[in-house]
Amino acid sequence: MSIEKVRQYFRSVGMEERVMEFPVSSATVELAAQALGCEPCRIAKTLSFSVGGSPILVVTAGDTKIDNAKYKARFGAKAKMLTPEEAVTLIGHAVGGVCPFAVNEGVTVYLDESMKRFPTVFPACGSSNSAIEMTMEDLEKHSDFAAWVDVCKGWEP
Repeated sequence: MSIEKVRQYFRSVGMEERVMEFPVSSATVELAAQALGCEPCRIAKTLSFSVGGSPILVVTAGDTKIDNAKYKARFGAKAKMLTPEEAVTLIGHAVGGVCPFAVNEGVTVYLDESMKRFPTVFPACGSSNSAIEMTMEDLEKHSDFAAWVDVCKGWEP
């Protein structure tokens, strides 16, 4: 199970105790916010795409949507989300628990600027009932991200 891969990773860096599991689903932004008792915008949703046949993840604030023009300008292709089956195979996590930790080899992770307005955010941990609270520095370090990007809309002040 992918939450075990994520737990194993966080165990190796001394952070396993920070992983939270809930008795309820946290598979959507709204459900995760309810489970955590926080604003939906602070949920770090991880979206999976294919760019030129390669899998990428874009981690964004919970109140955003992909801006197709910005996405195409950044990645040179139209935003094409992976199917739930492709996410499991290519990323290593099922939809509802996709996160930027303990992903398969060859997955490139990007962090969206929309999250920088918060001191901490809550990404999933590989299951549809888990999360971890992280600063931007934690997220950068533990997601092995390639770059910060600006590919979302709906959050600008």
